[in-house]
Amino acid sequence: MIRKRKSSMSTQQATKLTRRQRERQRHRREILDAAIDLFAQKGFHNVSMHEIAEKAEFGIGTIYSFFENKEALYKALIMEYAEKFHTALCHALAEGKDEFEKIINFLRAKGEIFKEGIKIVRLYLAETRGVSFSFKEGLDAEIRELHEDTIKRLTRIFKSGTKKGLFAKINPYYLAVSLDSISNAFLLCWLGDTSKHDYFKNIPVMISIFFERVKLERGKP
Repeated sequence: MIRKRKSSMSTQQATKLTRRQRERQRHRREILDAAIDLFAQKGFHNVSMHEIAEKAEFGIGTIYSFFENKEALYKALIMEYAEKFHTALCHALAEGKDEFEKIINFLRAKGEIFKEGIKIVRLYLAETRGVSFSFKEGLDAEIRELHEDTIKRLTRIFKSGTKKGLFAKINPYYLAVSLDSISNAFLLCWLGDTSKHDYFKNIPVMISIFFERVKLERGKP
């Protein structure tokens, strides 16, 4: 079960905030935006909290009132994106007229949120090994929790589709892991060369590769 985090807030909750609370949220957002720009340009280890404060146009004390240190700020950035990614995939898997359409929605949503957060993805892949072991361990555990929940949801989609005769009788968990892995591979190709390996143009390729033996014509074994 995914634990609800304090950082998550519904639109209805946000409207109930006081002016001061809304202003504090806005300041936090400005600090995070400044940090991701600097991290993307110079790398996590080459940016100081003083530089982040200067770019965000806040005093250093204000920065520390939001984040204990640079590692905490980094973790907030990564987890914010990971939660957004997870939410988008959950919504995609909940929509569609049948299980096959839900999976297509999943592939599209994965590309859209990946593209939107490409700076953070690059930062995470490049820098995570550089932060302290205990910090990395905690961060990866939280991200794994979100990923495992996505796989469970995808597994249920395949299980339901198999019962309806849409998919071949293959372990639905392995189908979920395989589809997730294939889409990740195409995302990494896209990350390496966005002009050459367009993820969205390759969705039909992924579908062809993956579903050649998985998807059935209704009623046919």
